[in-house]
Amino acid sequence: MEYKSTFIAERIKEYAAQKKVSVRQVLINAGLSYNVMTAYRKSFPKADNLAKIADVLDCSVDYLLGRTDNPDSHKL
Repeated sequence: MEYKSTFIAERIKEYAAQKKVSVRQVLINAGLSYNVMTAYRKSFPKADNLAKIADVLDCSVDYLLGRTDNPDSHKL
């Protein structure tokens, strides 16, 4: 499976909207700068940053990567 950083950025944006929280707030809560999201549109995110975002959104990293369509797969 090929991972695309633009897909990951979109998935973060869409899931944050579903949770009714801004991407900016997600990044702040994860201890990351907004520049991280801008970088995701061009390069692949670092694993630890992706894990922090998944923790804030209470979803799995696999969901953010597109490996599953179930955001709660980490709870199974």
